[in-house]
Amino acid sequence: MATKSRKESKEYVLKMAKEHDVKFIRMWFTDILGMLKSFAITVEELEGALEEGMGFDGSSIQGFARIDESDMMALPDPDTFQLLPWRPKEHHAVARMFCDIKMPGGEPFEGDPRYVLKRNLKRAADMGYTYYVGPELEYFYFAYKKDAHGKDTREPTTEALDQGGYFDMIPLDVATDLRRETVLTLEEMGIGIEYSHHEVATSQHEIDMRYTDALTMADSVMTYRLVVKQIAIKSGVYATFMPKPVFGINGSGMHVHQSLFKEGKNAFFDAKDSYHLSKIARSYIAGLLKHAPEITAVTSQWVNSYKRLVPGYEAPVYLSWARRNRSDLIRVPEYKPGKENATRIEYRSPDPACNPYLTFAVMLAAGLDGIEKGLEPPPPVEENVYEMTDEERKKKGIGTLPASLWDAIQLTEKSDVVRKALGDHVFDAFIKNKTIEWDQYRTQVTDYELKKYLPIL
Repeated sequence: MATKSRKESKEYVLKMAKEHDVKFIRMWFTDILGMLKSFAITVEELEGALEEGMGFDGSSIQGFARIDESDMMALPDPDTFQLLPWRPKEHHAVARMFCDIKMPGGEPFEGDPRYVLKRNLKRAADMGYTYYVGPELEYFYFAYKKDAHGKDTREPTTEALDQGGYFDMIPLDVATDLRRETVLTLEEMGIGIEYSHHEVATSQHEIDMRYTDALTMADSVMTYRLVVKQIAIKSGVYATFMPKPVFGINGSGMHVHQSLFKEGKNAFFDAKDSYHLSKIARSYIAGLLKHAPEITAVTSQWVNSYKRLVPGYEAPVYLSWARRNRSDLIRVPEYKPGKENATRIEYRSPDPACNPYLTFAVMLAAGLDGIEKGLEPPPPVEENVYEMTDEERKKKGIGTLPASLWDAIQLTEKSDVVRKALGDHVFDAFIKNKTIEWDQYRTQVTDYELKKYLPIL
């Protein structure tokens, strides 16, 4: 199918805006932490914005510019035009477009996460590959705290809405309806949905988006997180993508299925291999395993992320790969005859609170490094890695992911692969931001410490 030229896309947007009586257009982009940023323009400014972009002050955006270089341009991507279903539709509708951030002279801004991903996708394209991903984002629904009169205070708690478990068909309750409305809203915004189900933990849910190219998917992840929260708020509950909100139960992950295509064919498939994996796929796995510790600060970027990455709660901790084993960092889903294009690998350590643009970029960079260097992965580990002794893991050469944000930062700081993938601007700003976050965390006195030590010391 021929892709539309930018001119055709712009004409389509102007036509749609007129047909749907759009009055406001939200210009969406993200900061380096993956927080969605937005400002609105009126339809009268739309044509000019599509031609030249809209100016804004970048100095107050996390990880963007210093005060002395604050002028930025947000150039909307017309292919991302969508009406916002939760805004009025009949009169003065509201639409959104994702933006590429430019310098005043028109050159790309190196601190824009969308540009970081585009740069890495170009590297893959120069090698002949298109990068496809399918992330599975888990999240929790929680109740708001009530005041003395039983009214919501809009202060979130960790009180569950249900007691359901994995794939449970719980009675039609608020969570089931929320999930249904969320799926319908996402599909209305052009995002294909494959599955939605209850997850392992109480009040935990998952909606899986249909496999697509990485740039489209990163935009979709940003939309997905907003839609999940928006629908929840409308129903008087709180949705969170916090990796580990409740002690003692599973946290929320974002397993990322991924593959490379070349000339319309899946470059990961090989009919003769016992796992149906090509040499390219095996080198990609080897690159991911080799660089996993140093990309973890990006794929699991919060202090709280490391409360999820502990043995015993389904989150992967050990650097291993296999087919059936769900304790491994990389899982190869079983091949089904006639489904060559579905051959893929699943990288299981990222969490849903990451910046999807940077996360897809560093995973791709790690995999491509494996391909370029012709790396061979270690033998697959089909037995449960959690149940092995330290000695057994050592004998098999199975390493571990970093155990805290500080450990992760130190590994990332030394990584040429991550620096090259992110570019100096994002790399330096990211490391600086995460170091500040760690310092703020480690100097806190927590409730745990007060309960444990105050009575005895």
